[in-house]
Amino acid sequence: MTSFSREVMAVAIAAMGTFLVLGCGGGSGSAGGSSGGGLFSAPAEPEPTMRFGVVWDDLVVDSGKVKSGQSLSHLLDPAGVSPGRVATLAANSRKTWDVRYMKAGHRWWLASKAVRDSADAEARLVPEWFIYERNPKDYALFSLSDTLGVRLGSYPVDTVYARAQGTIENSLYMDFDKVGHPTNLAVAMASVYAWTIDFSRVQKGDTYDVTYRREVVNGTPAGMPVVLSSVFTHWDRPLEAYRFETDGVGGYFDLEGGSLQKVFLKAPVEFSRISSRYNPKRFHPVLKKVKGHFGTDYAAPKGTPIVAVGDGVVTKSSYTSGNGKYVKIRHNSTYETQYLHMSKRAVKEGQRVKQGQTIGYVGQTGLATGPHVCFRFWKNGKQIDHLREEFPPSDPIDATLQKAFADEVTQLEALKERLEPNAGPVRADGLR
Repeated sequence: MTSFSREVMAVAIAAMGTFLVLGCGGGSGSAGGSSGGGLFSAPAEPEPTMRFGVVWDDLVVDSGKVKSGQSLSHLLDPAGVSPGRVATLAANSRKTWDVRYMKAGHRWWLASKAVRDSADAEARLVPEWFIYERNPKDYALFSLSDTLGVRLGSYPVDTVYARAQGTIENSLYMDFDKVGHPTNLAVAMASVYAWTIDFSRVQKGDTYDVTYRREVVNGTPAGMPVVLSSVFTHWDRPLEAYRFETDGVGGYFDLEGGSLQKVFLKAPVEFSRISSRYNPKRFHPVLKKVKGHFGTDYAAPKGTPIVAVGDGVVTKSSYTSGNGKYVKIRHNSTYETQYLHMSKRAVKEGQRVKQGQTIGYVGQTGLATGPHVCFRFWKNGKQIDHLREEFPPSDPIDATLQKAFADEVTQLEALKERLEPNAGPVRADGLR
């Protein structure tokens, strides 16, 4: 090789070295002016897919819903998890979450890893995780590998706000549904006004303006809506309600800070209708004679929960041919209540009950022409028409909290003004 040839070869090798250095990621620039990678830079690694707090990539997933009568062993046995490992898993998990709480209709997932014992062997599935959806917000993640156990988790939750406004044409249920609000908002409303409005007497022409929040999980509403503020006009009387929390417990108050909660609920069943009122001279439909009716009949479907209208002690949980299955409660030295014609009683004599607690279910036992509860009320030993009685409210907001309550009312009113009525839910970041 001549001297010239050796020089040309040296220049070529030097040039190739420079190309390799620049092209393989060591240089300060690259073609087209982009930085940090060069022509031969490796693509960025994709972010792993996470579900239920574990890496979901490369897992083979089966899923379904728990069927009636199925247990954890029924779901894991087809995947090859032995009865002994299922029993160990159940025992290890019991203090955190008992697998016996699994219910039909709830979703589950079984995630397995594909494993090859050799290069030419067929892949086999090794179960890694079992996930059970406890409710729309929470799940239980079971480890099926060497560490048999469970941990509890929750889906990310979004909070949205909405405003419902309108005039009742049919019922709260139907009218909320018609303008795109959840029908269980009617139940939330009934809870707010349970002490001041008998919703069996809500009439066409009553109006509502309600601001509420609700939680959304995986794009699906979860749980009950929470009423934040409301004005419900009933019999031309506007009734305001503002939610205010003290010590972590939410209550509802009017503009002056007076509690909407009273000693007694207006009715023992939700969204029923009054089929017969208190009437000392009523003609009895079964006995076919005039016989005083010293209670109020609330017609409702069989099985509808009947609740105690106030705190008290059960003095009777019994049956007679006329009353059918019934419960009687003494609330204090002045008031007693009785609930007749139940299909099933849910409390026993001597038991202490709380306001709103289920004490039985609507039925047609005794002298009854249809499913209903006959609700009777005693004051100082005499039966009275409870719909004509004015009961005292609970204690108002403490004077030391009046300023905080006033600030909360101001914020709730501002929130209401930012929400367009019946326009759909808005996330908090969309209210700014």
